[in-house]
Amino acid sequence: MNQSIWRVPDLSLRWWPVFLRNLLVWRKLAIPSLLGNIAEPLMWLVAFGYGMGALVGQVQMGGTQVPYILFLASGSICMSAMNAASFEALYSAFSRMHVQKTWDGIMNAPVSLDNVVMAEMLWAAFKSLFTVTAILCVMLALGISHSPKLLAAWAVLLCVGITFSCIALIFNALATGYDFFTYYFTLFLTPMMFLSGIFFPREQLPGAVRIVSDWLPLTNAVELVRPMFMDQWPADALRSALVLTGYTVGGFWIALALTRRRFWK
Repeated sequence: MNQSIWRVPDLSLRWWPVFLRNLLVWRKLAIPSLLGNIAEPLMWLVAFGYGMGALVGQVQMGGTQVPYILFLASGSICMSAMNAASFEALYSAFSRMHVQKTWDGIMNAPVSLDNVVMAEMLWAAFKSLFTVTAILCVMLALGISHSPKLLAAWAVLLCVGITFSCIALIFNALATGYDFFTYYFTLFLTPMMFLSGIFFPREQLPGAVRIVSDWLPLTNAVELVRPMFMDQWPADALRSALVLTGYTVGGFWIALALTRRRFWK
């Protein structure tokens, strides 16, 4: 191939049949998939929100006292969007790409690799949105928040799913087996969970760590979503949105380039 792997994505609406194919296959397992995706975040919410929340009571945020259960819920739902998108763009996408060779079969039709990667990214984002929607409904039922701004937060969470889908597809393109994904979860996602202000305010972090935390995608997702749970608009929404956009565009471009290189070998 004499074309650069870094060339501009060649996209069309032909990603839609690939997306629809994934939807039709997943529809048979929708209920078990939903239960599996929401069980862990709800356990985090109950154990820490109600258990530790009874000890902590309230946390200080910008001069305002916030119930810990609300503080945790507004952060953990971003973590759920991150995890759901990452699992789908890693394990499921890798199965279709490498193990089952589904991508090869799809590309026998007039569907380019670029459109397949686009479909996988949007599909993982949809799966994350499906998960956070169910969790949001549980939070509403528990009375954690009833802010009308949750509708805007729901849209932001879709963008969060897209961001982490793009990042995860980079590792999908590099993986030689399922064990490779352990590095991504252990060295990237898990530390980010504790540095992004989900379980405690970031003001507690050392100065140097706080600077790093400011530029993490999960931090900026939480900065956008948490105020909406409190019926407020984010104070620095433009900056956080630009950071997430940068991770999304850069992540998709790198993921696409690495996937092209993998298929051209």
